This record gives sequence, structure tokens and C-alpha cells, in this order.
Amino acid sequence: MKHALLITALLAAAGAAQAQSATYAIDPTHTQVFFEAKHFGVSSNRGRWDKKEGTVTLDKAAKTGKVELTLDMASVSTGIGPFDGHLKSKDFFAVEQFPTAKFVGEQFTFNGDKVASVAGTLTLLGKTNPVTLTASSFGCYENPRLKREVCGGDFETTIQRSQWGMSYGLPGIPDSVRLLIQVEAIKQ
Repeated sequence: MKHALLITALLAAAGAAQAQSATYAIDPTHTQVFFEAKHFGVSSNRGRWDKKEGTVTLDKAAKTGKVELTLDMASVSTGIGPFDGHLKSKDFFAVEQFPTAKFVGEQFTFNGDKVASVAGTLTLLGKTNPVTLTASSFGCYENPRLKREVCGGDFETTIQRSQWGMSYGLPGIPDSVRLLIQVEAIKQ
């Protein structure tokens, strides 16, 4: 009898822990993915991707989660049409062959109740490599207009583009590219 009560208690606890997990849809109107890269070591080229989508699953109690963010690589925008065209070419993003890039993060690190970093993989140009996004801010709030919880923050990382086979212009155009991600996601 004691054994049956223990199993029942463990199952109830597992069910309660699962109830803490929530899914959030990335809000494309409050999510931006920017890049910046030095141009011959003198100035910085900057741009963003205008089309993105994804989801976040977050269990604050268990301090776990998963994020999936997909970028439409053809939506790259620097504000300079010819430069955008060059970035879409085979020299850089090869958007005809590789129309999307995807980050999948499943290793969340928390500082108290706030996400401090998310480690995962970035698939770009058909190659997948590890990437860790570090949070400079993170929080959740009850959105007064939506009447739902929204979580988000600012994240960043620096990647070496050559890891994904993007070697055009090296070494004049440096290998390091800084990614800045501002994200908000709405609880479903």
C-alpha cells in the first residue's frame, strides 16, 4: 500500500511539474535579429532579417526550455539594395539554395528566475554548429492589451562565419559577426 501511495505521489508531482511548462509564440512585431560585422576593420556593416518565426517552451520552475527561431534569409535588409543583393548571393547567404537559417536552443541557464543564456545550434548554409546566446536582459509581464503573459529579452553572441563555409572576403572582411536578438514571445 505504501508503495502504491508513493507511486501516486510521484506521478502527481510529475504532472504538477509538467503543468509549469508553457509554450510561447514568437511575436514577429517585437522580435528583431540584427547582425554587425566590421568592414575592413574600419567601420561596421549592420543589417537585420525582417521575416522570422518560432516558438519558445519555458518551464520556469524546472528552469528548462526550448527555443526554435527560423529566419527567412531573403528578408535580409541593410537599407542598401545592392548590398542586400550581394548578401543574398552565393558569396554570403546563398538564399536560393538555403532560404532559411534556424536556431534551436535546448540548454537554458538561469540566474535566479531569469534566463541568462540559451545554448543550442545554428543551421546556416546547410551546416549546423553550436551557438550560445547570452542574455543582457530577460523578463515576463502580463500584456494589458493581449491579456496574456509575454516573455522576452535581449540576447547576443559572436560567431565566426567561416564555420558555416562563408569565406568571401576573408581576411579583409573579418570572420567575426555579432548577432543581436531582441525577442518577445506570447504565451499560447
